[in-house]
Amino acid sequence: MHSSLLSLLILLCSTVFAVALAQVLRLPTMLAYLAVGMAIGPHGAAFFAESEEVSVFAEFGVVFLMFSIGLEFSLARLKAMRRLVFGFGAAQVLATLLGAMAVTVFYYGQDWRVGFAIGAACAMSSTAIVSKLLAERLELHSLPGRQTMAVLLFQDLAVVPFLIVLPALARNPDDLLPTLATAAGQAAAVLVAMIVFGQRLMRRWFDAVARRKSPELFMLNVLLVVIGLAWLTGAAGLSLALGAFIGGMLISETPYRHQVESDIRPFRDVLLGLFFVTIGMLLDIGYVARNLGWVLLALAFLVLAKAAVVMLLTRWLRNTLEVGLQTSAQLAQAGEFGLVLIALANAGKLIPPDVHQVTMAAMLLSMFVAPFLIARASSLGRGLSAGEFAHRAEAIHDIAVRSMNVSDHVILCGFGRTGQSLARFLDREDIPFIALDVDTARIRQAREAGENVVFGNADRREVLMAAGVERARAVVVTYADPLGAEKALNTLHALRPALPVIVRAQDDSQIERLKALGASEVVPEVLEGSLMLAAQTLTQLGVPVERALEQVRSARAERYAGLRAFYRGETDRLQRLAEEKLALVIEPQAHAVGRTLGELALGARQVRVEAIRRRGVRAEAPGDETVVQADDVLILVGARENLTAAENLLLAGKP
Repeated sequence: MHSSLLSLLILLCSTVFAVALAQVLRLPTMLAYLAVGMAIGPHGAAFFAESEEVSVFAEFGVVFLMFSIGLEFSLARLKAMRRLVFGFGAAQVLATLLGAMAVTVFYYGQDWRVGFAIGAACAMSSTAIVSKLLAERLELHSLPGRQTMAVLLFQDLAVVPFLIVLPALARNPDDLLPTLATAAGQAAAVLVAMIVFGQRLMRRWFDAVARRKSPELFMLNVLLVVIGLAWLTGAAGLSLALGAFIGGMLISETPYRHQVESDIRPFRDVLLGLFFVTIGMLLDIGYVARNLGWVLLALAFLVLAKAAVVMLLTRWLRNTLEVGLQTSAQLAQAGEFGLVLIALANAGKLIPPDVHQVTMAAMLLSMFVAPFLIARASSLGRGLSAGEFAHRAEAIHDIAVRSMNVSDHVILCGFGRTGQSLARFLDREDIPFIALDVDTARIRQAREAGENVVFGNADRREVLMAAGVERARAVVVTYADPLGAEKALNTLHALRPALPVIVRAQDDSQIERLKALGASEVVPEVLEGSLMLAAQTLTQLGVPVERALEQVRSARAERYAGLRAFYRGETDRLQRLAEEKLALVIEPQAHAVGRTLGELALGARQVRVEAIRRRGVRAEAPGDETVVQADDVLILVGARENLTAAENLLLAGKP
């Protein structure tokens, strides 16, 4: 018992350290789990032996992963991208599968079933790694990004038949066709039953559970659905993951999709992490070291062959060389589903142990180098594309023409909602500006509205020079992406170190770094939002408006050094905001009747008469010589306590 706890403690310590290090290095946490498995597994430090119990828990990680993929499955999204998904995506998977089979059979002399298993595993790319990198680089909606996500979507769908076929191939080869026919029939029967009857039943079942308004019962119900459907497909002779995928797909059509996804995430992440740890444990480091040449050869073949297949397909789609290089690099690595398939093939004795070790080592290495390969391909593609040179020259000329007659202007880097709002303020003050953006649709709309917006990226020296950075009064960087803001700051600081640069940031954590790179001021959105939220909360809780605004003013004064003088001089304005108005009717017996405003001396009580209404006529700012008459209405302005004192004086003569 003590040794088991010690092993578990070593696993947890290693995982926490590796995941934290991966996040610092901005690497996918999946790579950290794989590294932990290699380090502490039976082929590493040997803290763990291969355990059936650990493998069972790891398999549930795959089950929850497939369930979450099913939750994200959208028929509308699939329909919108059907040409890319079933055209480009299907061609990539089929070409990679057939190519791997040909090399395995004709070059290495292996059985075709071995080639099929390796080809199926190598055809997969990493959704986790690629989607994360594209999101960080703001390239999800670029042409390479859209093509890559379409292929990844088809790969997710292709996993389902692979999960059916691979166990069938691992059985008696003499009964291969009957086995495949039986597996396909079972899969079709289960799919039809679940989809036809399951969707309506699932909605009603979740409605009944949700009416109990118990988070505990809802969570237990989700676990029941995941594990129950996995058991059902397993009992039918199919993969556990297939049932989980169908369950997620059924729930995705109900209103409870997002709540289920939120509830299931902790289980999925932990168990999936355990799965990747066990995958790392399967890798024999000693064998890989002894056969490093074969591993590197397999790695080169995997990356280069997949990249070549994707490049040919992108050229067939008439993409530019730059788009082809970026798409190829984004799909050239292996993926988490590839590891699932190769582990399934190994468990079924479908591939020899030495082939399994070399293939898995090459797949893992390809996932490690993927971030660097994607970054390198992006810069290399821009350099090689002749179309990019022509487009860049045309864009620079357009910027130079539009900024030629402009000086003492502001350069807006980014013309999204923040940039557009700032542009309106600049227009009101007659301050000229030129805006740089890379969204062609947004630029077209802005130009139709008469805005001075051009295509260009602010991290490029030639773009800023063409925009007249030498003549500009200031630059405002409105990018939501911190990396893009840092690149722009580096270029701006190299061109004009003393130029005022105001940068938008998401939160306070980016302030020091952006200022160190040359930002004159950094405006964090989270801070401004929290200040408004605090002011609204305080006023709703009964705190006087002037006190709530004073607290907001103090917080801003501490944060923004360049505006401290303004905030110190803002006291009078805040006092004016705190003033109230009182419409006081002068009764015939009131003390003020027959007296002049000068005699009443309201100013000494810090109350002013804004207007006087007499017989339906309003007179603004009456003088001290004005005599108060019965039935007059005096519009008094001042603090609440001062208005009370003035009312007592005017009506009752109390000092």
